[in-house]
This record gives sequence, structure tokens and C-alpha cells, in this order.
Amino acid sequence: MTSEIHRDAWGIPHVRAADARALARAQGRVTALDRAWQLEVERHRARGTSASFLGAAALPWDVFARRARLDDTARRCFRALEAREAETADWVRAYVDGVNEGLVAGARRAPEFARSGLAPGRWEPWTPLGVWLATHILFAGFPAKLWREEAIRHLGPEAPGLFAADGPGTAGSNGWLLSGDRTVTGRPIVAGDPHRFIEDPGVYQQIRLSCPEFDVVGLAVPGVPGIPHFGHTGAVAWAITNAMADYQDVYREWLRRTGAGVEALGPDGVWRRARRHTETVEVAGEAPAEIEVIETERGPVIAGGPEGLDAGVTAAAPRANVAAGEDDPEPPTALALRYPPRVTEDLGFGCLLPLLRARTAGDVDRALDGWAEPVNVVQAADTEGGLLHRVAGRVPVRAADNRVRTVPAWRPGHEWRGWHQTPYGELADGVAVMANQRGPAAPLGVEFAPPHRADRIRALLQERRTWSAAGLHTVHTDTHLASAGPLLDRIAALDGLTPEAARLRDRLLAWDRRMDAGSTGAAAYAAVRTAVVRRLAAHPAFAALTEPPAYPEVLLPWLALVPRIGYALEHLLKARELYGIDRDAVVREALTRTAAAGPAGTWADTHRLAPWRALPGQRPDPEPGLAGDHDCVLCTSAVPGLTDLAARGPAARYVWDLARREDSRWVVPFGADGVPGAPHHRDQLPLWLEGELAPVVTDWALLTPEDTQENDV
Repeated sequence: MTSEIHRDAWGIPHVRAADARALARAQGRVTALDRAWQLEVERHRARGTSASFLGAAALPWDVFARRARLDDTARRCFRALEAREAETADWVRAYVDGVNEGLVAGARRAPEFARSGLAPGRWEPWTPLGVWLATHILFAGFPAKLWREEAIRHLGPEAPGLFAADGPGTAGSNGWLLSGDRTVTGRPIVAGDPHRFIEDPGVYQQIRLSCPEFDVVGLAVPGVPGIPHFGHTGAVAWAITNAMADYQDVYREWLRRTGAGVEALGPDGVWRRARRHTETVEVAGEAPAEIEVIETERGPVIAGGPEGLDAGVTAAAPRANVAAGEDDPEPPTALALRYPPRVTEDLGFGCLLPLLRARTAGDVDRALDGWAEPVNVVQAADTEGGLLHRVAGRVPVRAADNRVRTVPAWRPGHEWRGWHQTPYGELADGVAVMANQRGPAAPLGVEFAPPHRADRIRALLQERRTWSAAGLHTVHTDTHLASAGPLLDRIAALDGLTPEAARLRDRLLAWDRRMDAGSTGAAAYAAVRTAVVRRLAAHPAFAALTEPPAYPEVLLPWLALVPRIGYALEHLLKARELYGIDRDAVVREALTRTAAAGPAGTWADTHRLAPWRALPGQRPDPEPGLAGDHDCVLCTSAVPGLTDLAARGPAARYVWDLARREDSRWVVPFGADGVPGAPHHRDQLPLWLEGELAPVVTDWALLTPEDTQENDV
């Protein structure tokens, strides 16, 4: 059989093959040709071997990946997939075969291999599952439980509520579904934009996959076959956002060494043998690191061990009756992570082929009954008017404390007791909006994004009765910042200000609350906000939270005080009382100091794109300035109090038109090609910056065939 690759004007691959298996192989091959460096970085991250060529900076991730057993979990899930879904397992193998066929040629195109001294390796059948797992293991934000534990310990039980917000490192998205009653064509539209860390190459790959069974355009995850999150088959389209569900638990473990190894104390008061071995992590330019890998009946130990959370801590012996319900003894010596794929040996890959084959919203619904991780809110619509708004994924049933904070493994009552039924949502006046706010997933989560983005999207969609696909970019790019209200209210109440501070106050109160790139008002507001956050973080009331415990480095962003205050600022300013802090005095001082410094320039002068690259220094030129902010629909996230730079934002935008697929639109931050300097490496960046979208091309006659036909055996 043969497969073909065609390209549109943006270099986006349109892949055609004789059957689904041949198509998967061709998808793997074209991804390796376009994204070889990205694929190999992700493969090494999944295995915990990235420090071998990226150096010591990558070591903390590698240690976490090894201790969390990501590669081993991927292997187990693939073996289970072979037993449960043989066709899907074979389809994944075909994708891997294609990656291996294309890697050498792709590596010749990518200068990063020579710069790092890395040679392309070999993908195994379970590698795509490892890539998926490594990409999403922190997606649910389980480290927030460590933060809540510290906040409760130092500030009291009300602290998590005060600081509740879409915290550091949490991925989100906007999405909206319009029924045919709300469109100019009478057919539904699905639109939105996933918010992730902006990476170069991008985390999403625009692609078309066509064979006699199906013809799908969408956003693939490089290294994973199919189109799991955002796709349009012509007859049905689907999209997701992060449901903000809580489905991972962190257990405090009592561990002890014995002559035979390591034991963990269980909830029945019995010490049981834990699995233990050591692994060596190679580090470029440095001596290798040896780590101890331990797994209890709860899950892999991701922090600490029998000797404590770090080498300087000695574990105290737990009392013999700790299982009987007395107060906790000494602080725990280790933390174990329990996450669904490790328990069930299922990542939900059995859904991927049914999604590609879907013809109706009901087909999408049935396919996603088997979805596992991450837990998403899904919207779908079909050409016959069928609509879907639901939560998909696996969330364990367990005690309320498990969801909020770390729980003692040696106490009964914290076990998993089955799985929640995932809820469905409804449309209101022909519209459904998802922006990580409390909604259908509310029973499954603890912290959600503030409602500002969702409320603003609804308000914008109500400004006209019917919409076209071409008009929705105005929703994607809205910059109104509703969360500015509490700070501006406190500024408005100030009196007795210096003349400079009074002038700045008047400027801010006249500002339209839009974080536009060229706005001097937005820049002034951000400067005052930064000053307020920093002064609050420096207050003695929070001193105990400035030094996080000895947790692994990859978890520390969730425990950093300044971002926590920055993201929760509106709640902290509106609370009736805040640990005795005179917030008006804090705001007054911040306004006065900022006015005296004379803030100048526009928001885009400091709010610039800061994409992640595996190799630093690849692009010395300054990245462009941006509009938007964390709580805007145009969610280009600064970290108030820490930096105005935006490392997170819309990793893609899409508008799926169910009337005519060729009227659909999409864009990514950079381009279709992952090779620096290639014509299609950054050619979509001007569109992305301006809020424009490229057309989705579906006519094969308008595409350019590549002379890359391959025989599939």
C-alpha cells in the first residue's frame, strides 16, 4: 500500500493512506520529518533520560520521572492495551514504525542534534503512551496539595479557600459551543483555544489524516497517534478543556529499612514490603546520579524515603498505635503518588481510533466513555445538529481529605472506592462555555479557575444573535480584565495621596481595564499590581511560607509564595480580614512607590512571549510583546509579582464549522515545522499575534504533494 503527504500554503501536512494502519505509520513518519528534535526530547523526558544530553538542568525532571515510574507505567498500559484493544495496539505500533523510519532524516534537518551531541534513538511501542503520560502527569496539579498542607499548617484551615485560584503550572483552556440556532448557517460551531506552556516547537501539530474510513483535520500531540483533543471529521467536531478535576492523591508514608529492603506502614497497622531498586541517571558533563526508586501499595514514592524528605532529616519511629486514630506522630518521611493509569494500566488510548471514526456527537460520546487521563470537559457537535457537553475521564471515589491535602497512608479511610460517573452539562440559549470554571466538573474538583473568562465569553457571545466562523476571532482576542476590580476599588478609596500618586490613581480609574499590547494604562496597572503582590508576600504574616519544605525541585513552583499571592490577589483583597494585614496601607505604599518611579511604556514592553525550548539560547532576538493577561479571554499569563513575561498562553486557536469544514480556521503560535530557520517554522506567528486564523484547506487539488511516497508493508 502507498501513503502520500501533501502540504498546504502553511506547510501543514495532509496525510493520505489506504487504511488506518498505513495512515498511522505515515503520521509517525511525517511527524519525525517535521519534529524529530521535539520527538526525541519528549521520548527522553518520558524515560527520565533527558539530562544525558541536556545536562544538570534536566536532572530534577529525570529524577521525578524515574521515581514516579512513568516509563514503567507506559509499558504496563501498552501491554494491557494489547490484551484489551489489539487493533489499537497494532495501530500504535504502526505509528511508532513510522517515527523510526523518519527519525534519521528528520534529525538531519534539525540543528539541535549536532548542538547537543544527541543521536536519534529508537521508539518502542509504548513510547507514545510514555509521552502522553509525561505530558500530563502534572496536568491535574497534585502538588497543590502540598501547598494546601503548608498553608493550613502555618495559616489555618481557612487558608486554602483564600488562596484558591488557577495556580502556577496548571493548564487551562477556553472553549465554546454554539448550536445551529446561534450561527448564520444554521449548523453548530465549536471554537476555543487551549492554554499551555508555549513551547518551540509547539505542543500541538496541525495535521490532516485521511483514509477510506475517515478524513479528519485537527491538532495532534507530537509523539501520539491520532487526534485526541481537537478534531473535525467533516460530519462531527470535538474539543476539550481541562476539567480541573482532582484525580491524583498524595500519601504521607512511614517507611523503614530492614535487612530485606524497605517496608511501609499500612492502614491496618501492618508493615509491608515495598518494591525497591536503584537507577542511575546519566548527566552530560557531570557524574551520574544514583537514585532509589520505591513503590508502596499506594503508589510510587516521589519525595523522601526511609531517612526523611532530604538527607538531613532523620525519620522518627512511628508509635505502634498510629493506625488506631491518634494524632499524627512525627512528620512523614516520604510522599507517594497514586494516579489512575498506575492503578488501572489504562491511559484511554482505546478511544483514539473510535474518535477518528466518529460520525455523530453520539459517537464521540460513546468513544469518550473509555477516556482516562487527563480529565476533560468535552464539547462536540455534528452536521445534523447533535450536541455534546460532558466531562470525560477517570476520577476515583475517596474521602474528602484526599482531594484537598496529603493524607496518612497508615490511617484507614483513604483508600480508593471505585470511580465517579462523569457528569453532563447543558446549553443555555444555544450556548455552552467552558473555561476551567466551576461547571459540569464541579463535583469532581477542588480548585477551579475564576469565572472571569467564562463570564466574559458568554457576554461577548450575547452581543449578537448569530455568529459566523469568520467572526469568532474577536472572542479569542478579548483583553478585558475583570479581576482588576478589587485592586482598583481599594485604589479608588485612598485619600491623602502625594500628587504623583493621585495622578496615577486617576489614570488607573480612567483606564478601560483592557490589557491591550499598546496600553499605557495596562502597564501602569501591572506595575502597581506587582508592587502590591511583592509587599504582601514580604509581610511577616506569610514568613513561614517563604521557605518551602524539602520537596523535589519540579514540585516547588506550586509552593512559591509570590505566584500564589499573585494569582489569588483579588480574593486576598476582597476577604473580610487577612491575618491582620493593613491592605489599604499596602496598596497605598505600592501606588506611591510606583508613581514615584514613574512607570513608562506600554504593556507589551514588558509582557513578552517567553517560550520554552529544550536548548536555551536558540533564538537570541527578543520575542514579541503581547496583549492579554491571566484572567483575560486572551489568556497570555504573566505571573503577577514575579514577571510580566508570558510563558503560558493559547497553544492553538481553532474554529470548527459544521456547515462547511473548509470554512473552519486554526492557528498555532509558531508554525507547522519544528526546524529553526525552515520556511514554516514561525510563519504563523504574525497571525497568532494579531488574533487571525489560517483557513482549513480540504480540497486536495489546492495542496502540494511531496515526493515522499512510501510503501507500507
